[in-house]
Amino acid sequence: MSDSRAVLITGSTGGIGAATVGLLRRRGFTVYAGVRGRAGFGEGVREVMLDVADPESVAAAAKQVAGETGGLRAVINNAGVIVQGPIELVPADEWRRQFEVNTLGPASVVREFLPLVRAGAGRIINVSAPTGRVAMPLLGALSASKAGLEALSNALRLELAAWNIPVVVIEPGSTDSAIFTKARAAAQEALERTDGDRVALYGAHLAAYEKASARFKPGPAEKVAEVIVHAVEAPRPKRRYTVGDARTLAAILTRLPVGLRERVLSNALGLKGIKA
Repeated sequence: MSDSRAVLITGSTGGIGAATVGLLRRRGFTVYAGVRGRAGFGEGVREVMLDVADPESVAAAAKQVAGETGGLRAVINNAGVIVQGPIELVPADEWRRQFEVNTLGPASVVREFLPLVRAGAGRIINVSAPTGRVAMPLLGALSASKAGLEALSNALRLELAAWNIPVVVIEPGSTDSAIFTKARAAAQEALERTDGDRVALYGAHLAAYEKASARFKPGPAEKVAEVIVHAVEAPRPKRRYTVGDARTLAAILTRLPVGLRERVLSNALGLKGIKA
């Protein structure tokens, strides 16, 4: 084994990913940036065509990186999507997309890149969300996919203990990113493909969710990037780093009795009092 200054990150072209790529480059790392189209990052960043939802693409990316470096300091599973809406209204293809990117994608990346992590005395860093620990109404698909990523991370940590490979979970709160705009657009498109009578049943729910979402003040992606890079560089990183308002959303809510937690969530999202 030898220490490496090379890092792979998925979902590198926007929000948290782009901020992390920039900070890693400034810290002197060689960054392998997983992209689905040319991004033009510039010197110090090597773009790798990588679609986490396509296992063949992941395998080809791992082969390419292995041909250029002997090991990786870290693999950062950052790629993610948000599928929102009532569970009854989320189409099957959107459920598949949610899990293919958020849960199955990281599993594919780990499977293909672990030999490079092992060779580089590196670590696995998975970017999760508070919804992985506290399921949110109208974000059931996202919650389920991130809960899967949490379980994957916890199991993997024990499996890799023999090689002293840390598995780190980063839990950002509301972050300034285009992912939320894309989520709203995808949700609207999905609703337009759904039976109108069933959509009408959730009219009050959807309106309340939009109103509640507007109250959140997203934090800068750079703050999350700083935590991710700390997890890359730390000799003994923590199992979990919680950033921004995720400290409230997850750290406090997880300690509440289930009934109280459900009441708090219902009130916060304006769902209390809605009757069929």
